[in-house]
Amino acid sequence: MKMRRKGNGPASEDAVVLDEVQESEAPEKVLAGVVAVTAEETAEGGSSSSGVSENGAGAGVAGAVSGSGAGGTPRPRKGMLGQLLVKRGLVTDEQIATALSMQSTSGKRLGELLVDIGALDERSLVDALADYFDMAVTHLRRDAPDPAALALVPEQLAREHLAIPVHLDGDGLRVAVAQPSDDLRFLLTETTGHSVRLQLAPMSDIRWAIDRSYQAIGGVGKMVQAFEAVEGTRKREVRVEKPDAVNVNAPVVQVVDSILTQAIRDRASDVHIEPSQDAVFVRFRIDGALKDVLELPSNMGMGLVSRIKIMAGIDIVEKRRAQDGQFTSNTDGVDTDVRVATVSTIWGESCVMRILDKNRSVLRLEELGMPADTFETYAKTVRAPFGLVLCAGPTGSGKTTTLYATLSEVADRDRKIMTIEDPVEFVFPMLSQIQTNESAGLTFASGLKAILRQDPDVILVGEIRDVETARIAVQSALTGHFVLSSVHGTDSVSALHRFLDMGIESFLIASSVVAVVGQRLLRRICPSCKTAYTPSAEELAFFEEHSGGVAKSDFYRGTGCNFCGGIGYLDRIGIYELLHMTPEMKRLIVGWATQDELRRMAEKQGMRTLRDEAINLVTLDTTTISEVMRTVYAG
Repeated sequence: MKMRRKGNGPASEDAVVLDEVQESEAPEKVLAGVVAVTAEETAEGGSSSSGVSENGAGAGVAGAVSGSGAGGTPRPRKGMLGQLLVKRGLVTDEQIATALSMQSTSGKRLGELLVDIGALDERSLVDALADYFDMAVTHLRRDAPDPAALALVPEQLAREHLAIPVHLDGDGLRVAVAQPSDDLRFLLTETTGHSVRLQLAPMSDIRWAIDRSYQAIGGVGKMVQAFEAVEGTRKREVRVEKPDAVNVNAPVVQVVDSILTQAIRDRASDVHIEPSQDAVFVRFRIDGALKDVLELPSNMGMGLVSRIKIMAGIDIVEKRRAQDGQFTSNTDGVDTDVRVATVSTIWGESCVMRILDKNRSVLRLEELGMPADTFETYAKTVRAPFGLVLCAGPTGSGKTTTLYATLSEVADRDRKIMTIEDPVEFVFPMLSQIQTNESAGLTFASGLKAILRQDPDVILVGEIRDVETARIAVQSALTGHFVLSSVHGTDSVSALHRFLDMGIESFLIASSVVAVVGQRLLRRICPSCKTAYTPSAEELAFFEEHSGGVAKSDFYRGTGCNFCGGIGYLDRIGIYELLHMTPEMKRLIVGWATQDELRRMAEKQGMRTLRDEAINLVTLDTTTISEVMRTVYAG
């Protein structure tokens, strides 16, 4: 394969293209070097020997071994990319051989495969490719795209070609791409009307930047204007809309679709639509914290809720009582389950949509992030043939994730496993799962009774909400079944007292419960904007009081950037406390010991509390003191 110039103009205006020629390199050398893209290492002949030179340039640059550095397209330097990666210590010859062997069946480019098998990370690959092709690298986690540049490239084109415009100046338009090529540069130049310079960026960063930069709710303002033009300044009134009369192009329908799309792209767990006297507020819960997103006219609230009710199959005529429903939304080609709950307020109906990702994978128990000793003890505990294991925490603390991880740990074909859930958030192919249906009389309590007649070995009860369900769960554990369930509580000790408050006899609790896991989710400091700071006097006093004498002088927080949406936090991490039911704990429970007495005994026997685990994360610079104070009970 060799390069030749296309056209007769000056060198700076010519495009360099590749002739398909026979590689003179031996297969072993191609394997070791991945790609030979210099004229000295090619020879005249037929077609490319193996396609490696087109697909082997790495994630984001495959098929792009063309271009003249002037336009920002790749200009290969002398040498081999594989040799460069090996020389930098990023990969080994064996890893390259493994990736190449996978290439013919997967259809992926070599760089992608090297990242997939864990040979190197995207950032290291991009840095190596930038050096190899003499191209600049754009740090999208640090540099936010310019709105003027974004306006020049349509969202559809950006998503299709993984290209995000970054900056527009006198020298032209700078575009970060994952797969640079002359064709892409020509397309962007024709579309924008500006000279385009391509720069490299990791593929995942580009996808993230596109989601952040092209806001699905960006056009809501025009939709609101269209709505008001049609509706005028009408008074609040009860209006019945027929589901079959819904116009998909109606402004209200488009606003709901835009809100859902943006929520899913922002990784929101809940969408809150809250009416007030003068406006309707839309808020997203992201990583456990609510964030204001939109403020819409008050006369739009009724239409928004009615549209969501239609999607969820809820009675739109009934506006006085609380209602629940569910529907599936397809956003960016991904199916997402959405649970809907409505309730009447003095200003109209309030609506909350819980977003459940159908495509997420169930974490293994060892992937939850428990400390090694806690994991070891818990893994042994859940292997018990009978007993009750509880997960305790407030709403949104990750209890369901822990239950599913535990279920995957104990599931095997030698045991009959059944679940009763509301809703079924993840489908296990080999388990019998039941969805509650209150309108049909199928509650947790009645479903649990039915399960007991199915000869189960392991039972998962999604949540213990009432005394009847609690009593049946305890009795099931006492009659030779292993029962997993969750209960709302501030920590592991309070979960035991919840059972006592429900009226379950203390001796039954002591006999049935084998362990209680208390948990929380704390927001991680965003790594892209992590900066040292000086905590307030209150924060320092809290840390010094609960750190156990650990000396720490440097503290960090996120200042807010493009990738975390200006919040300073990105993603969450779990903290856990494991209360194991020892004989001493059982005696205290039978004697109706207070929560403080139970907690002191548990700590004496080695339990690390949620607060201890959270303070440890501050010490490791994973989270902030203020996040610990906000999330974890500090009493």
